[in-house]
Amino acid sequence: MKRSIIQTRDGSTTIHIEGWDECYHSRFGAIQEAQHVFIKNGLSLFENKSISILEIGFGTGLNAFITFLESQKLNQTIDYVGVEAYPVSADEVVSMNYISKLNAENESEIFKKMHQCNWNEQIILRADFLFTKRQQFFADINDVEMFDLIYFDAFGFDVQPELWSTSIFQKMYDALKPKSVLVTYAARGVVKRSMIEVGFTVEKMEGPPGKREMFRAKKG
Repeated sequence: MKRSIIQTRDGSTTIHIEGWDECYHSRFGAIQEAQHVFIKNGLSLFENKSISILEIGFGTGLNAFITFLESQKLNQTIDYVGVEAYPVSADEVVSMNYISKLNAENESEIFKKMHQCNWNEQIILRADFLFTKRQQFFADINDVEMFDLIYFDAFGFDVQPELWSTSIFQKMYDALKPKSVLVTYAARGVVKRSMIEVGFTVEKMEGPPGKREMFRAKKG
């Protein structure tokens, strides 16, 4: 399907898939969405801790890059794993304006390394930040009690409902350690029911700009 680079309302870019009319990030603000959903309602819960993170949908690398930046402020040690079945192209990566919009010119090499490093190999981005990209279908994830936090950032239910199924959320539940958390921009009733069915306790949170609500799910 044809893809194009578009600017979202906060000035940051994203990829638009024209056949689906679906974007990798919110049209209301790619950076704003990442900061609100994954940092404010996820990463910030673990200040001053060492944690492991699983990202479902590495995509443009925005969530991983913001996590790298914010983890320094939060005094965290991170082991980050981003899963992506269909990597974005090199041309798409260089079209993203996240470095300038985040005032992160000093860390531009980190963003490049995230995209240029080998798949399925752990690298050290900083002494306190380990990073791995897995080229993998979400249905093939079989981790057991490995992660403290999951960023669930799959394409929307309307275009890929199978990624929001009970079987996928069972894998997410299994992958989390006890007392851990999954955050997602989604707030559909069918998604909540699937999460609850596998054992999550689900909170409805205020959504990012342009979206009224989002979910945070906890493993007991």
